[in-house]
Amino acid sequence: MKKSLYIFIALAAMALTACEEFGPVFTGKYKNPEPTEDWIPVELEPTHTIAQLAAMYETGKPWQIDKDIIIAGKVSTTDKPGNFYKSFYIQDGTGGMEIKVGKNGLYNDYLPGQTVYINCNGLSLGMYGYKSGNYGGNGMVQIGYEDPTGEYETAYIENSFIINDHIFKGEYGDPVTPTVITEADLPSKNGTLSSCKYIGTLVTLKGLKYADQAFALLYLDSNKNTKESSNRIFLSDKRWGITTWAMSESKMKEYLYSGIWDSVNIGNANDYNYGTVADRRVVDSETGAVSYPGIEKAAYSVSQYFTMGSTEIQIRTSGYSKFADTEIDPEVLEGRKTIDATGILTLYQGSIQFILLDITGVEVVD
Repeated sequence: MKKSLYIFIALAAMALTACEEFGPVFTGKYKNPEPTEDWIPVELEPTHTIAQLAAMYETGKPWQIDKDIIIAGKVSTTDKPGNFYKSFYIQDGTGGMEIKVGKNGLYNDYLPGQTVYINCNGLSLGMYGYKSGNYGGNGMVQIGYEDPTGEYETAYIENSFIINDHIFKGEYGDPVTPTVITEADLPSKNGTLSSCKYIGTLVTLKGLKYADQAFALLYLDSNKNTKESSNRIFLSDKRWGITTWAMSESKMKEYLYSGIWDSVNIGNANDYNYGTVADRRVVDSETGAVSYPGIEKAAYSVSQYFTMGSTEIQIRTSGYSKFADTEIDPEVLEGRKTIDATGILTLYQGSIQFILLDITGVEVVD
């Protein structure tokens, strides 16, 4: 009966939840949480390390955990700057893992450096971002809830009762110190925590050089099926005039209305049969005003590509982040300067994705 109740709650919540893209994160000002007389930090005994739990995942087989497993780790992220959406990462000495909690403003509940314990029994262990074949590879193993639709291997843990039954807050501590790693420390496309303990952890990458290309996935109508070719616009393989880390809605419109994306084909890579962005361009015959009906509500997260030696690094940022419209230093864009970047090291389809906590994690190096 308890399991049925959980699934019913998850079904209702999933209708309001999208897993594929960044979403709006509340970045308003709350009072910073402090221990009170009636709040006692929890202290549990972990049964497994994060790496041991991750090793129990089998590719393509999300596991509805039915064993008494407890993991623990320090919180390494914050959603306050808006670049994380309904999740946070924890890490121990063996690696890191994303915990999918379907709430905004998580920085009020889980502070960087705070120890968090996860009672995994009843939750789902799955992977996001796996792709088979020569041009694919591993994604990220994560903890969430069972996705009754079967579309994803995990869903967000949305209900407060379920959250409180599985996620326990321990002692506050010092924020996690990022580990400086080299190119040799980066994971392979099929990397796991068994082969690379830095996956899912807070790290610093030094000497990143701009690769002169950006990526953004736009939709003609975000209320329709976002996987349909006729509803997708890919900006990839070159810069496309994008000079910011991400794009707010107003910045996205500024780029779009300038006409620099007019030549982009509409569709997926194997299905470009829906014309170009220019076909959607409308000019008012009286005022001369330009519009692109349907594209204005597109998603506007951006990935900027850098190289670390011979390895490509995709730095992914959200259009909802506070620093979305921050310009990348022109000297970096032209390859005359490099950057050191601090953030969470992740994998997506075998490629390295790097998620900034905040723009303060980027340092321009002469």
